[in-house]
Amino acid sequence: MPDALHNRAPHLHSPLPRGMGGEASETLARQFAVLSDPSRLRIVYALLEGGAMCVSDVAATAGLGESATSHQLAKLRASGAVSSARRGREIWYRIADAHVRILLDAAAEHHIGEREVGKPRDGAPA
Repeated sequence: MPDALHNRAPHLHSPLPRGMGGEASETLARQFAVLSDPSRLRIVYALLEGGAMCVSDVAATAGLGESATSHQLAKLRASGAVSSARRGREIWYRIADAHVRILLDAAAEHHIGEREVGKPRDGAPA
């Protein structure tokens, strides 16, 4: 029986830079670490899909409490993944780096693709 993983088309991205140094790898690891928390991931997706929002709207969209959302938004802001701006008495948050979307889309596609091994993807030949 052929191995479905080995019969898949190769990834269509550039390889990692050769000789990634310690500082670059630590910076990249920190970015992945901040996105590795399920609550923060839900918040990021809420902001990606809904645009700029205040804490209460982010919390409602992500299905989290306002206190937890505020705490996680502070971590996301410190990492540079989100930015904030004051509007009257509220602070509104938005995704600061559009590359976050690309990173998450690639990870989700890979994860879903791994679970769907052997099943054709939308638009892919069977």
